[in-house]
Amino acid sequence: MNPASLFKIKGLWEKFTASHPKFPAFIQAASNGMMSEGTIIDVMITAPDGRKISTNVKLKEEDLELFRQLKW
Repeated sequence: MNPASLFKIKGLWEKFTASHPKFPAFIQAASNGMMSEGTIIDVMITAPDGRKISTNVKLKEEDLELFRQLKW
């Protein structure tokens, strides 16, 4: 990934967090001791018309390492 793309992503992330300040706080709280091997993360998306899609992930140790590297 080139540096210009990283700056663009950083700017977009800052706008996102300004619009949705509870989301980074939620992620921070979840990462403080809640996530360990075997933790299940559920995600649901609801479209404006009411359609829903969901999935879940059961974390492995290598997943946790990724989160440690990405920790903000």
